[in-house]
Amino acid sequence: MKKERLSSAPKKPMTKSARDTVTCYGIVIVAYIVISILLNGGHVNSSMKGLLIPICAYIVMALSLNLTVGILGELSLGHAGFMSVGAFSGVVAAMSLKGAIASTPLLLAVSMLIAAGCAAIAGFLVGIPVLRLNGDYLAIVTLAFGEIIKNLINCLYVGHDADGLHFAFLKTSDALGLADGGKVIINGPMGVSGIPKLSTFTAGFILILITLFIILNLVHSRQGRAIMAIRDNRIAAESVGINVTQYKLMAFVTSAALAGASGALYAMNFTTVVSSKFNFFTSIIVLVYVVLGGLGNMWGTIISATLLTLLPELLRKFGDYRMLIYALVLIIVMVVSNNANFKAFFTRLFSKEKSADVPSADADTKGGAANE
Repeated sequence: MKKERLSSAPKKPMTKSARDTVTCYGIVIVAYIVISILLNGGHVNSSMKGLLIPICAYIVMALSLNLTVGILGELSLGHAGFMSVGAFSGVVAAMSLKGAIASTPLLLAVSMLIAAGCAAIAGFLVGIPVLRLNGDYLAIVTLAFGEIIKNLINCLYVGHDADGLHFAFLKTSDALGLADGGKVIINGPMGVSGIPKLSTFTAGFILILITLFIILNLVHSRQGRAIMAIRDNRIAAESVGINVTQYKLMAFVTSAALAGASGALYAMNFTTVVSSKFNFFTSIIVLVYVVLGGLGNMWGTIISATLLTLLPELLRKFGDYRMLIYALVLIIVMVVSNNANFKAFFTRLFSKEKSADVPSADADTKGGAANE
């Protein structure tokens, strides 16, 4: 009898967090399978193939920024700075270790780990003074730090020879003093050229899964609940003993590390990279992906980053009007998605469908009275 009762007990419905987790992983895995089938069948043109790795990098960037903006609740406008740190440190690692690591996937993985570590250190150094601020002040200071990082890289020269890495700052590449056979890797404002193209679509897919795993596990953990408590009410969080600075720094450094890994993936898809690519516009466009997908909504961020990266390429046939149409589409989508009447319409639509399938309590009562 006990076994029968246990087997007949209703199963607990899946929680919202579990549904969101399954949705995120499902979207990424299904998209990877479909795109792989299309690639193997030769149904994807060269321009779309060239966008696959940047799309993966921007998805990781948007997810990592959503951790800061959506989960932590702090506005950061310098996220591209951490992407640039990861891009250039990853390239330096790849070009320096190319002779020591023969396996291309292993070299890419090591380079991305080094890039994530360097970006995490930068995030820690930036976060210590910045995260003591709030609101508009924090946004302005993160914007300034993003521009500072970009300009520091513009003044940096890095070379590699038999003796190891050589660094010079505010000078020229001649100041590196490279031995015969040495090579300049970062050439100041000229950036990096001759980068080995190590990035692949599969590596981007794996990085997205790792990013989702890290963020979703953090959000659903004790530390994640503390971070969201700080977002909802900082004073109340402090009053129950939550170390605000510690948890804010944890989220900020994790976000910076993931942005660094995406920067390495992005940079090693091209043969030449300059620091001007990681400017204020890049930070803003990634913030648009986050806002459009929904603050704290990971699967919405994945979809918005994908569509908005593809949209300029799809509008290329419109020539000079391409960016104008792109801007109009952004405005329309933002207005519609934030329209209360539009949301209410769909709420009523779905509620009608549910009420048609499930009989109401009043109907059951009336039916019972009639039978009596």
